[in-house]
Amino acid sequence: MAAKNDARGDATVGWKERLLESDFFSAVDCALKTPDTVPAMRRYFVNTVFDSTFVILGIIIGMALSSEPSTRLVVVTIVTSCVALMISTGISVFEAERLEQSIRIQQIEKVMLRKLDETSIKRTSVHSTLLISITNCVAPIITGSVTLTPFLILPESEVTTAAWIAISLAISILFITGVTMGRMAQKSPAFYGLRMAGAGVVAFVACYMVEYLL
Repeated sequence: MAAKNDARGDATVGWKERLLESDFFSAVDCALKTPDTVPAMRRYFVNTVFDSTFVILGIIIGMALSSEPSTRLVVVTIVTSCVALMISTGISVFEAERLEQSIRIQQIEKVMLRKLDETSIKRTSVHSTLLISITNCVAPIITGSVTLTPFLILPESEVTTAAWIAISLAISILFITGVTMGRMAQKSPAFYGLRMAGAGVVAFVACYMVEYLL
């Protein structure tokens, strides 16, 4: 019985090792180890979190807090806006990073006096661009999913309550993002969090005033 368990353990370890040593995971690991990949992923992700959160705040204020709110209209608008943001930012980041990586490869080729089309350097560059783009695409999905929750749980008659909960969640996302930034920068997480949440409050007040005046 013990021999069977050992065999199963060896098989499991072997399967995991083979998975981690596959071409895909090896390429991802190499891309993540390049100096520019993780900082770019972090930078674009934070930027898109802010953009998508502010867009959602504007949608909630303009629709859910209007005189005739509609849960379905709010949900559809948030979903379509997040999908549009995911596609637009994903493509724009992909093209921008591909250009930067292309320039970098050309500079290396000049130094090495050879083409790098079929080398690990070129493949790592491609995978790095894809990782950065995919990470950026995730940001609108996260913010949209979190802020949509109250509208999906509460009934149509409670759409105003759902709106205020969603606004609180959106500002909380900004606060958590700021705290994370502060920890990564090894500075005051609370200060960064409050600063980002404060930016969300300012955006909320500005959008609310526009909606009230119009």
